[in-house]
Amino acid sequence: MAILSREEIIQVDDRKLKEVPVPEWGGSVMIRSLTGRERDDFEQSTVKTNKRGQQEQNFENFRARFVALCVVDENGRRLFQSRQEVALLGNKSVAALQRIFNEAQEMNGMSQEDVDELTSDFEKAPDEDSTFD
Repeated sequence: MAILSREEIIQVDDRKLKEVPVPEWGGSVMIRSLTGRERDDFEQSTVKTNKRGQQEQNFENFRARFVALCVVDENGRRLFQSRQEVALLGNKSVAALQRIFNEAQEMNGMSQEDVDELTSDFEKAPDEDSTFD
């Protein structure tokens, strides 16, 4: 196997596409693999800083946020880009979202172990403050 140059690595189109049937929606969607930067950004988005300056988990609309990064049109452009669009996607059937999420998760090499690792550092000890900010 040949050793690749920087230019060859940058020029290769290494992103995958896959059609996923979604019977609940009466058709299928196209998903694509994420870039390294997109995955890092998504993982970083699972952490937020609360009003007290402490980091905590952010799993709000988790499936829809991940699915929105992966669902694309025939030209490879994301279908759901704004917060409002992602919120609307989050209101769809969990069966449909989970099916797409599972396919996108596999395509992007994100295992359940990866998800567990994202959440493992946030085991909070009980304190007197309310957990509802």
